[in-house]
Amino acid sequence: MGERASMHSNSGSDTRYDVIIVGAGFAGLYGVHHAARAGLRVLGIEAGDDVGGTWYWNRYPGARCDVESVDYSYSFDAQLQQSWTWTERFAAQPEIHAYLRHVADRFDVRRHYRFGTRVTAAEFDETTSTWTVGTDRGDTFRSRFVVFATGCLSEPIRPDIPGANTFAGEELFTARWPEAGADLAGKRIAVIGTGSSGIQVSPLLARDATSLTVFQRSPNYSVPMPNRPWTEAEMRQIRETYPQRREKSSYAPAATPHESIQTKARELSEDERLAAMEQRWNEGGVLFNKVFPDQNSDMAANDIVREFADAKIRAKIADAAVAADLIPNDHPIGTKRICTDVGYYEMFNQEHVSLVNLRREPIEEITATGIRTVDRQLEFDAIVYATGFDAMTGALLSIDPKGANGIRLHEAFADGPVTYLGFGIPGFPNMFSVNSVGTPSVMANMALHSEQQLDWILALIEHCRTRDIARVQARTESAREWTDHLMEVAAGTLFVRANSWYLGANVEGKKRVFMPYIGGFGNYRRRCDTERENGYPGFELSR
Repeated sequence: MGERASMHSNSGSDTRYDVIIVGAGFAGLYGVHHAARAGLRVLGIEAGDDVGGTWYWNRYPGARCDVESVDYSYSFDAQLQQSWTWTERFAAQPEIHAYLRHVADRFDVRRHYRFGTRVTAAEFDETTSTWTVGTDRGDTFRSRFVVFATGCLSEPIRPDIPGANTFAGEELFTARWPEAGADLAGKRIAVIGTGSSGIQVSPLLARDATSLTVFQRSPNYSVPMPNRPWTEAEMRQIRETYPQRREKSSYAPAATPHESIQTKARELSEDERLAAMEQRWNEGGVLFNKVFPDQNSDMAANDIVREFADAKIRAKIADAAVAADLIPNDHPIGTKRICTDVGYYEMFNQEHVSLVNLRREPIEEITATGIRTVDRQLEFDAIVYATGFDAMTGALLSIDPKGANGIRLHEAFADGPVTYLGFGIPGFPNMFSVNSVGTPSVMANMALHSEQQLDWILALIEHCRTRDIARVQARTESAREWTDHLMEVAAGTLFVRANSWYLGANVEGKKRVFMPYIGGFGNYRRRCDTERENGYPGFELSR
C-alpha cells in the first residue's frame, strides 16, 4: 500500500507516455506487461485497489467462471502455465483473483499502475496528436495512444425503483460486493435479478437465511456446473499437453478446446440426440450451448435442445407452478447467455425460499422495511441487487472520450456503436478498445481473446512508431462495413430473437444493435491477421 500511496501523491500533469491502458483485468494486465516489455513508456490506470478487473469487483458468494480454469488463464508464458496449480475444474472468484495477483507479482506489473484511480475524461489533442486523460484524483496524463480495457460487463445497473433510497436495511450489489464480505445469516433476504449473478449467489444465501425471496423478471436457462477438484493426475496430463490444448484453442470458435459434434441435430436418431445432450448436460455449463452445430441457427434443432432442458428443470422442482415460472418461454435456449449453477432450481424446494414473478406481480416501491408489490408488502432485512450491467459500451460511454473535431463518443454511437474489428472507432485517432462491440468478447474465452487483441493493438502501435506515423484511426467505410457484417452474421442465427443484453435490451433507451461478433473467435482472428498482414488497409495512417 505504501507504493500505491506514493504514486498517488505525485501529480501526473507533466508526465507523457507512449500508451495509457485503462483497466487491470485479464486484458489490461496483459497489455501493460507486454507494452513495458516492448520498451514502451506505459501507464496503467485502475479504479480498483488491485488488479483483477471483473474478478476484483465481482466477489459475491458463488462467483465462478463458466470456462474451465486451465483454459481461462494466460498462455504467453510456459513457466507460468507449468508452475500455477488450479485446484478446481471451474475456478471461483478468490482463486482467479489470486492467479491475477500472482501474475502481477511474478512479472512486476504493479509498478506501472495507479490503483484506486478512476478515469473520468479523455480528450484528443489534434495539434499534438496525443490524448489527455483525466482522473477523479485531479491528475492529468498525456499519451500518444490510449487503450480502453475497461471490460464488457463492468458498468453495473442500479434499477430505477421508487423508494429505493428509503430502505433502512442492508443494501448490496453483486457487482460491488464488500471486500470484507457481508454477514447475512439469519436475515430475511430479497434477491432482485436472475441473471448469472443472481443464480450463483442465491443458493449460498439461502443456506443461512431465515428467508430468501427471489424477484424474477425474466427467467434464464441454467445448467448445473459439475465442479470438482482437479486430481494430481489430471493436472499432470494438462501440463504435459498444454501446447496441444492451446493450439487447438487458438483458432477455435470459442477459444477453448471444446467443440460441437459435427452432425446436425435432425440428422441423428432420437437415441443419438439424447445421448449427446445427456453428455453435454453432465459436462455442464455453457458447453450445453454447443451440443449440435445448428442449435443456434435452426429453430427445430433448438427446440430439441430446449425441450430436453425444460424436462431437466421440471424434474428438479417439486412445485409445478414454480417450475413453470422458472422455465423461459420468451427466447430460444442459448440466445441469452446460458447460466451455470450449483443447486439453484433445487433451492426452491426449501420452505423458506420463494419466487416472485415480476411479470405477474411487479414491484410498486421499496419501503423502509422491505418491498411492496402490486399485491402485498414483503419485509426484508437485506436487499441484494443482481441487476446486471450496461454491457459492452457502458464503461467506455461513462468516460465519454472526446475525439477529433470535438466529437463525443456518445454522439458517435447515437445510432448504435460503430467500430472496425472492435479496436478502432472513426473519429477517435490513436484510441483502441478491447473486448468491446465488434469483437467476440463474451462469446469466447476472454483470457485467450485478451491476449490476441492486445498483441494486435501493440503490433499496430509498433508499426506506427517505427514509421513515424502520428495518427491511426479506423476508416469510416471500414467501420460501417464491419458493423453491417456483425448484424448480417447475427441475423443468420436465433440470437436476434431474444431481448438480451447482447442487444442492449436490458438498458432503457439503448439502441438495439447486436454487439458481439458471433461468427466465432477463429474467424475473427483470421480477419485480424489479414488486416495486419496487408498493412492495416482498414485504418487511416498519417504522418
